[in-house]
Amino acid sequence: MIDWADTHRHIAEEITLLCRLHHGEKTDGLLPLANVIEANKSPYNLRAGVTKSYLLHYSGDSVKVALGDSVFSYRGMPEGFAFAPLVIDGFAVILFSREQGNLFLSFTAHDELNRPVLEVRDNEIVYDAGQWDAEWVGQSLTIRESYGKILLKMTFNPPAEIVIEKGRILRNGIEILISRNYFFITNNSFFFGGVSTTNCAVGISAGDPRPDCGVGFSISGIPRYLFDRKKARQNLRACLSIKRNSP
Repeated sequence: MIDWADTHRHIAEEITLLCRLHHGEKTDGLLPLANVIEANKSPYNLRAGVTKSYLLHYSGDSVKVALGDSVFSYRGMPEGFAFAPLVIDGFAVILFSREQGNLFLSFTAHDELNRPVLEVRDNEIVYDAGQWDAEWVGQSLTIRESYGKILLKMTFNPPAEIVIEKGRILRNGIEILISRNYFFITNNSFFFGGVSTTNCAVGISAGDPRPDCGVGFSISGIPRYLFDRKKARQNLRACLSIKRNSP
């Protein structure tokens, strides 16, 4: 590992990715290069398989989740209540719960093999160290599956908001694409643009079973795995064209 300030080049063998804490300490001169080189011989992430947990500070009784330009919110959550902005096959991919006056966020992102690569458990965030790159910039976390291929880009805005700006949400063969101006279920070309719900226990439910509670949008009977991906992309472009040309 060689300091970038000395080389001004990016070569994989010379790069060590540091967590937010240690990156700050290294930048501020509090973490000597020799310590980084020694720790790099046996990185914690490779030994543990995941990063150390990071605590998110969510609080209050009102929350807002943005999936692209669609927004799902709940105001005045009562004690013991849970709000799920996104559910796939009955599983709450994103969940806010209020217990003993505290607000907790839980979130799980999977890869194509249904393996968790990012988990937030009651405000504690852990991501898979086997991913190519996990990058924190301010409050935003970007996880890339391979060089330049973004699995997920999201921003945590405590005390009450989370924004998924770009990426793929995968579970049980369902693929949801998210970008700044759409939310798109690839399997059946179901397109959302600029929709919103307020005080629905579930914002969007994709797949089966359908949650037995108030649901803003429910899409069931979704085909898995064997679908025409090329046609789905064509449908997405057509939907975006219609949206751009709408008054």
